[in-house]
Amino acid sequence: MKRFVDLADFTRGEVQDLVALAQRLEHHPEPRSLAGKVLGLLFMNPSLRTLASFQSGMARLGGSSFVITPGQGTWQLEARDGAVMTGAAAEHIREGLPVLASYCDALGIRAFAAGEDLAADLADERFNAMAALVDRPLINMESAINHPCQALADWKTLDELPGPARRKFVLAWVSHPKSLPLAVPAATVHMAALRGMDVVVLRPEGFALPTTVMERARQAAAASGGSVAETANRAAALEGAQVVYAKEWGCTSHYGDEAADRELRRPLKNWCLRNDWFARAADDCRVMHCLPVRRNSAIADEVLDGPRSLVLRQAFNRLPAQMAVLHRLLRP
Repeated sequence: MKRFVDLADFTRGEVQDLVALAQRLEHHPEPRSLAGKVLGLLFMNPSLRTLASFQSGMARLGGSSFVITPGQGTWQLEARDGAVMTGAAAEHIREGLPVLASYCDALGIRAFAAGEDLAADLADERFNAMAALVDRPLINMESAINHPCQALADWKTLDELPGPARRKFVLAWVSHPKSLPLAVPAATVHMAALRGMDVVVLRPEGFALPTTVMERARQAAAASGGSVAETANRAAALEGAQVVYAKEWGCTSHYGDEAADRELRRPLKNWCLRNDWFARAADDCRVMHCLPVRRNSAIADEVLDGPRSLVLRQAFNRLPAQMAVLHRLLRP
């Protein structure tokens, strides 16, 4: 494995093999397996779990890491082609990225969506421009339209649930005071479809996932024996649900239009996940969220602190999942 940038680059069996490696490394971390190896971590955007879990995972495997957050102790980086650099950025990614890559054995990059041009974000133009400059093993730590590290950890979390692998999985839009990127919902719907689950995307009008995202998920479901649907009908979506994955994302019908987005989400405060959502769900229905989460805006305290919640286990699973990725990328 040379790069870990998209779960869709791997077959279902290959993903299952990675999850099995994560399970093994969780209990037997092989503390000298990556001795002498160096992981570079470039964060163009904020992080908590991704930053801490990659550093911890590399240390548990015997390697070391360094973190670069442009503008915080380092030069700001310019990513635009043809930019006349008279502003705050002192260095361009065309020089900065090859230099960073030369200092490490693998490089992770986090570069969120600009949130202005849907076509550009769906094409992951910013991340791909950066990835093209890296000649080392590369990890996508969240780009405009993907978060494979979160998806791998979520796969492991779902594997830990008792019962059959094929479940009704609801990706539910929940309220947030501002627009958020499409990376996690896009990665999540594909992950659940690739597992062969019966996936329903529940969202208000105006927040439908892009056609390309849904089509890729449907193709994965067709190959794995699952299904994918989308609806604004909350009662129908939650009927018999066994997993509800709550997630916030921005308006897609007016992508990049902040005023229109605010107007659409203003009356949607009742899209906060509460216990009454589960009246028609399965008795053992569990709740997932990638974190960070706005309490009592996206998910109520009663759910986050209740027996249905898997969010802390999800967050923990980022560590062994990413250890597996690092092991596969860097172990001779």
